[in-house]
Amino acid sequence: MSQNILRLSAEQQFAEELEELKKQDKLKRPERWQLSPQAVVTYLTGGKLDNGFTVSPKYIGNRRLMEIAVATLTTDRALLLYGLPGTAKSWVSEHMTAAVSGDSSMVIQGTAGTSEESVRYGWNYARLLSAGPVPDAIVETPVMRGMKEGKIVRIEELTRIGSDVQDTLITILSEKMLPIPELNSQVQAVKGFNIIATANNRDKGVNDLSSALKRRFNTVILPVPDTMEEEVEIVQQRVASYSKSMELPVEKPILEEIRRIVTVFRELRNGVSSDGKTKLKSPSGTLSTAEAISVMNSGLSLACHFGDGSLKADDIASGLIGAVIKDPVQDKIVFQEYMETVLKQRDGWKDIYRACRDIV
Repeated sequence: MSQNILRLSAEQQFAEELEELKKQDKLKRPERWQLSPQAVVTYLTGGKLDNGFTVSPKYIGNRRLMEIAVATLTTDRALLLYGLPGTAKSWVSEHMTAAVSGDSSMVIQGTAGTSEESVRYGWNYARLLSAGPVPDAIVETPVMRGMKEGKIVRIEELTRIGSDVQDTLITILSEKMLPIPELNSQVQAVKGFNIIATANNRDKGVNDLSSALKRRFNTVILPVPDTMEEEVEIVQQRVASYSKSMELPVEKPILEEIRRIVTVFRELRNGVSSDGKTKLKSPSGTLSTAEAISVMNSGLSLACHFGDGSLKADDIASGLIGAVIKDPVQDKIVFQEYMETVLKQRDGWKDIYRACRDIV
């Protein structure tokens, strides 16, 4: 059955690792946690267990950040993962929830249309009309279920939610209680409940968090990868996982192509060539690691279905241009200048220069 699922949840995809960690974990666990905080961090950052079993890294970066994030969940504060788009906030949130609660499905996707009923609770209106406001007429949200079951709830893109709806979390986070005035009752959170929210700083000013709500969160900022090697490793790992799940045969090593994409992204992001000799203009997009992964996945699909299975410059050029050129006027000029001053002059990069030139 799981072979037909397009995207397995974290707890399904890494069930073997989570089970092995449970067996080997002898440390104290907070109530209703599946693993100890130390084992959760090992699951996130990877490592070798005492019995020789290897846990793959889910987050490649500063281990201390993961320790701070996991430690927050053991306190009365909620966790806010903050940073640029594509810095693995949602990825970390899902895997952290899977390791702590064993269930990452309790999630609210924040949008401009997210209502108060999506956060607190809703009503089955057919039942409400026939029986009035009774407990059976309540439609539970992930927040309400998480409070009752003592599990972690995820809220994605918190700053996309309207300020008045955001503030419905204040009572939940401070009092650990959800009032139901229609029934003159309340739901009290059991131990194990907490919230992990994500927000990106490109949305700053859209719906800023109120001071009262900010105080209920500990904020952990997830940065872009520090080094080229770190970013290449992230892309390589995620592309390999994608190729396996989509059954895409890869006939030649793709590490060199990953390096080229990451190099382009980092140079345009930083506004200078990797040798430090050429200053560059940066495009309007974020050029995140997530977009580099997307470019590679798109290229592999083209190579598999419309090529000979061997990844070439032509396969990645369209995805690269789509990632860089978000503004068809300004970004196009920026990328054309980059092509002529950097790509064209770099040894061994003539193929990707020609492929991009034919499209732009």
